[in-house]
Amino acid sequence: MKKLKFKSIGIFGGSFDPPHHGHLKIALTFLKKTKSSYLYWLITEKNPFKKKSFFNLKERIKRSRQITKKNKKIKVLYLERKLKSLRTINSINYLKRKNLKAKIFLLIGSDNLIYFHKWHKYREILKKCEVLVFSRKGFDKKAKKSIIIKRYRGKNIIFIKNKKIDISSSTIRNKYKKI
Repeated sequence: MKKLKFKSIGIFGGSFDPPHHGHLKIALTFLKKTKSSYLYWLITEKNPFKKKSFFNLKERIKRSRQITKKNKKIKVLYLERKLKSLRTINSINYLKRKNLKAKIFLLIGSDNLIYFHKWHKYREILKKCEVLVFSRKGFDKKAKKSIIIKRYRGKNIIFIKNKKIDISSSTIRNKYKKI
């Protein structure tokens, strides 16, 4: 990857197991609200907080590319093999080196903010980027009272007003299990 000159970029990471239109709506909302140059849709091989993935990595990458193909500002990447790490901070550092002057936004759901204090080097993440928290049905109140909000009083953490997305990868996986 060559060095790029973007003003701001977003990082939207996860297992995307499977990716769905709710993920796409979050990505498009981010691009619209921030007018960012790019959104990196980073697929992780395995979520460190989950036992295993339902769909294999190759299938999740394929599905992610299909769902995002109409938007040239969204780039689906799998960096873990290249970086030899599944840690978010390593992806941030890598993309920061490639986009030296860009402001970096990390997109997460309110469900993830609840456990953000357990992420590897979460303090460093908060220093290097703004964390944009997107609403997830049933998690917003708890997220706003989370340990990370109490510790940092919302510094570099911004709650984004987005339309409630009533779809989840868990629901989709459960439907596949019934087939």
